[in-house]
Amino acid sequence: MKRILIYLIICLHSAVFAQKDTLNLEDAILARWSKYSPERISGLQWVKNSTHFSYLEGNKLLIENPEGTQKVLTLSELNNHLIEDSLNNFPRIQWIDKERFRFQVDTNIYIYNNSKSLLEKCLSLDQKAQHTEFSDQAIALAYTIDNNLLIKDSKGKRHTVTSDENPNIINGQAVHRYEFGISKGTFWSNTGSFLAFYRKDESMVTDYPLVSTNGRIAKTNNIKYPMAGMKSHHVTLGIYHLETEKITYVKTGEPKEQYLTNIAWGPKDEYIYIAVLNRDQNHMKLNKYDSKTGDFIKTLFEEKHKNYVQPLHPMIFVKGNDHEFLWRSERDGHDHFYRYNIEGELLNQVTKGKWVVKDFIGFTDKSILLTGTFNNALETQLFKSPINTSRSKRITKAEGMHRAQANSDGQFIIDMYSSLKNPRTTELIDHTGKSIRTLLQSKDPFENTEIAQTELYTIKSMSGKPLNCRMIKPADFDASKKYPALVYVYNGPGVQLIYNTHLAAAPLWMHYLANEHDYIVFTVDGRGSENRGRDFEQEIFRNLGEIEMQDQLKGVEHLKSLDFIDSNRIAVHGWSYGGYMTTNLMCSYPNVFTCGVAGGPVIDWKFYEVMYTERYMDTPETNPEGYQNTSLLHKAINLKDDLLMIHGAQDDIVVVQHSMSFVQKCIEEGIQLDYFPYPNHPHNVRGKDRVHLMKKVIDYVIEHNK
Repeated sequence: MKRILIYLIICLHSAVFAQKDTLNLEDAILARWSKYSPERISGLQWVKNSTHFSYLEGNKLLIENPEGTQKVLTLSELNNHLIEDSLNNFPRIQWIDKERFRFQVDTNIYIYNNSKSLLEKCLSLDQKAQHTEFSDQAIALAYTIDNNLLIKDSKGKRHTVTSDENPNIINGQAVHRYEFGISKGTFWSNTGSFLAFYRKDESMVTDYPLVSTNGRIAKTNNIKYPMAGMKSHHVTLGIYHLETEKITYVKTGEPKEQYLTNIAWGPKDEYIYIAVLNRDQNHMKLNKYDSKTGDFIKTLFEEKHKNYVQPLHPMIFVKGNDHEFLWRSERDGHDHFYRYNIEGELLNQVTKGKWVVKDFIGFTDKSILLTGTFNNALETQLFKSPINTSRSKRITKAEGMHRAQANSDGQFIIDMYSSLKNPRTTELIDHTGKSIRTLLQSKDPFENTEIAQTELYTIKSMSGKPLNCRMIKPADFDASKKYPALVYVYNGPGVQLIYNTHLAAAPLWMHYLANEHDYIVFTVDGRGSENRGRDFEQEIFRNLGEIEMQDQLKGVEHLKSLDFIDSNRIAVHGWSYGGYMTTNLMCSYPNVFTCGVAGGPVIDWKFYEVMYTERYMDTPETNPEGYQNTSLLHKAINLKDDLLMIHGAQDDIVVVQHSMSFVQKCIEEGIQLDYFPYPNHPHNVRGKDRVHLMKKVIDYVIEHNK
């Protein structure tokens, strides 16, 4: 009897310690990218022009070759060279060449020669400096202060590149509202002798007021917001010559309302190339200009499409060959590489097939390394493709999302991949895909925390196309029970929600909702979403929302076919385009959803900005029927079920006019609507306030999904 009692005590003790922690909402929001992020190797990168790579481990920098031989630089050794500054942690570094790296301490930028153990302070930047870009060739830093562009060189000289006093003129910053792959406003040349930069004139753009209520008296902050069909800003490209300290403006010509995208320097800095896109976004010219005079030389080639063309990537010159370059295009229906000579003659298509190129990794031998979609775009794999044929070969085999970086000659690759089954693997491979060694196998960050079950599968659209789905079920899912469901929606162009990666790319609040409140959380990437080819995305052209709703309703139909779903308790939630879809679904198909939460919703595309809207909808003048059909204002009268609308009062992307106009329409029609503003937030609610947001969303769904 005593032995049995001891055995039971041991079993109970083991069970207590084996029990996993419960995921709370605060951790689900705030600890997603810290406590619950898979392990990674800090600062992992290739040393330029070598076969070595480096990473940070504690307070030391380790440099390894493929065989694993290490060199170490400690923080104390680095601090011994510093006079003005002192470091508590090893800084983030960027390699300049195989011997030197640079790093920043406060406003000082240093260069350290690792082979000679020499440290040099190369420059100090201004306290107000923003939009910084360093040239390793010139050893100079481009930056902006307010709306003007400056350069600090290695001699400490401050070049005032522009000195515009007109607040409507902005230099050295991103233009065209970050569309067309634009992420910055400065472009150093290969030698560092020239700096190309965007100059944006917004004087013709309508002022739009954002109202801050923080003070006793509310204040207006006017922004420039070009709505669809209205006047847009004018952009020119300047080139600053460091030696002469003069600016040449590229003669991009008329009309002024055009898009200057995908800036690229020729190998010898003699020419600069711009993908010039018309405002209708259906005609692109790849133009060549003289970098010294700004003169137009020639159009290398043009691309047209009845809907739109979307240049997102600059040309890439073939390594070791100044006369050939690669260009990415969707002209055959999928994003692929094409090889041209500098006269603009097409030599061959480099990649081909019903898959999409994602990232260029590098050159190796006479081939390129790249990542592309795989398995119905649920994965990205690494491919090797000869540049003179269309015979791409997949060189990675492990399932999931692969991200890669190659060394300078492409012989070795650091491959980081994860899947629903694998938190993250960091592996060193060669250019054929052969594994050399595993650098890190990340542990499961949820080893001691209970999360929900996730399934990936497909359903078919009305046209028979497979649509990727993600279903999140409670950890203790019981197929004999009936569960309420939440459909999480986006379904807009340029976005894909579902991947075969860690957690299937789902936010952790979905796991909290599933486990703590016994919910099924369901998502479908319908037609119009990214990475499935041009026709899949462009099917929604000129009539946003209609086809997407058909696919979302197919998802609802699928849910209702499942025995464990309570078909009378299905809610819907989305943000931004997802907020538009949530409102659209509830107004267009009343009584399908019990309730919904629409965050930052587009309501009428006439109120949205030029670059995005006109690509997918044309203008209100050329497509009045489309704008009328897609507006949700005339649909407000159809709202029958509970809808909570949330909006950041400082939203400069989807301005608050959208949701307020819907509120006004509901008042006019006698329709009840729940509304909640976040006074100090822009388009997304971030930081600790996001916990408040998600509690608001979840509480509303639970209370009204009855």
